[in-house]
Amino acid sequence: MSNPEQPAKMWSGRFREPLNRTFEQWQRSFPFDWRLLPQEVAASMAHAKTIAAAGILTPEELAKMLQGLEAVGTRTTNWAHRISATSGEVDYNTSTQQIGAAIVASAPQAEDIHHYVELELTREVGALALKLHTGRSRNEQIATDMRLFVRDAIDATTAGLVAWAQALITLAESSGQATMPSYTHLQRAEPVLVAHWLLAYVTMIERDATRLLDARKRMNLCPLGSGAVAGATLALDRTIAAAALGFDAPTPNSMDATSDRDFALEFTQCLTTLGLHISRFAEELTLYSTAEFGFLDLPEAFSTGSSAMPQKKNPDLTELIRGKSARLAGASSTLTLLIKGLPLAYNKDLQEGQEPVFDAADTIAGILSVLPAFTRSLKFRAAAMQSAAENGYLNAMAAATYLSNKGVPFRKAHEIIGNAVRLGLETNIELNAIPLAQLQALSEHFAEDFYAAITLQATLDCHDVIGGTATQRVAQALAAAKSRITTLATHSLDLSFRSVAEESASPLLSALPSEAHNA
Repeated sequence: MSNPEQPAKMWSGRFREPLNRTFEQWQRSFPFDWRLLPQEVAASMAHAKTIAAAGILTPEELAKMLQGLEAVGTRTTNWAHRISATSGEVDYNTSTQQIGAAIVASAPQAEDIHHYVELELTREVGALALKLHTGRSRNEQIATDMRLFVRDAIDATTAGLVAWAQALITLAESSGQATMPSYTHLQRAEPVLVAHWLLAYVTMIERDATRLLDARKRMNLCPLGSGAVAGATLALDRTIAAAALGFDAPTPNSMDATSDRDFALEFTQCLTTLGLHISRFAEELTLYSTAEFGFLDLPEAFSTGSSAMPQKKNPDLTELIRGKSARLAGASSTLTLLIKGLPLAYNKDLQEGQEPVFDAADTIAGILSVLPAFTRSLKFRAAAMQSAAENGYLNAMAAATYLSNKGVPFRKAHEIIGNAVRLGLETNIELNAIPLAQLQALSEHFAEDFYAAITLQATLDCHDVIGGTATQRVAQALAAAKSRITTLATHSLDLSFRSVAEESASPLLSALPSEAHNA
């Protein structure tokens, strides 16, 4: 029998000695996996229906069990809002960290989220709660909970990406015909429309979103019924739980299902790539807002000053985004190294894979909670950008194209325009200011129409290909991107609603103010 001096563990029957107290506290996961409460309750409800179908629970017991689980799931509601004892109104909203601290403190004996739910369910329904673990293992429970959490986080991240893409498109539309230099090697290259530059990030967002949605589809299989390693010992209909939780089907192999964390790794890898894209955007804005570039004004609502230098306006948001992208990469690296040497199947090491996933989900949710509004607030200095686009021989490519269109081989045209640029540098004038006679000394193919071919507008419009910065091409690309983002928004919303509708405990998610659900 278990030691009567300590609360019974879910596994204590085989043991005679009490746990070392320090080790017991050190190995607990409840201080961080408490936040899986909505997912654990949803999965437990699905399992209850499954074992009821197998004859383990009577219809009356099932109803009582589901009611009790619903009550356990609302434990977070007690802490999500502090209600005034006098007015009955919400005094203030509590943070995820405050809720977690309160829940963990309320159950010091709970080893993990599974143990907590069992203890709390026992309070609600008595000994009936002990039937819930029939045909189930914590190995499959945590695998299921984490899949549900990652799926929720993917949906929230996709919604955040749609909001950011829409903000970029709105900004691109409002920029009109504004022009800026593009850069290669951080040197001025060719002029582009500001809208063209912004749409480059919309294209990245589309790749990020489709990567996440692809990962979502691949991970959307239900581990429940896999048992500890070899499969459930009862004849369970696994499709019941899978359908109840919005999964496409049960997982095909019990050993893989209980030890698989590919879905978590892939999620964090997707976020790493997304973080790199956001960080590149942040870096460009940081550079462009400096006095050396002077292309834009950072919104004061998203900036701070210096405690020492009164004139400063610091790009805190863009700098923090650059920094937080490192946290996303760190989560992916942690999971990669964690999984690398694990034998099949479940190992306790996998417990260490939860916090990186939580942190990555919270980090990207935090970024996307501010990035769309920040993007909409950006103000470009169109005159400074156009001046930069019109100086520095950014029309040299258009000039070489002019000669190429006259029949000059491009390699030769390149050399001729290079000599023209050298002439301009020596006399401190742009290509369009070099006298025709001097140009004709370089090549007989120059004519008066050369100057019209290298205006800013002509330089833009000579890039008249799909994906180019020609005015009409950008207008078409903008309309197409707007349509694709609308489709993406509808698709991701449909997936999210479908999951919520099928998860029997999904309303519990609203009680938890997790950043991952508030993006």
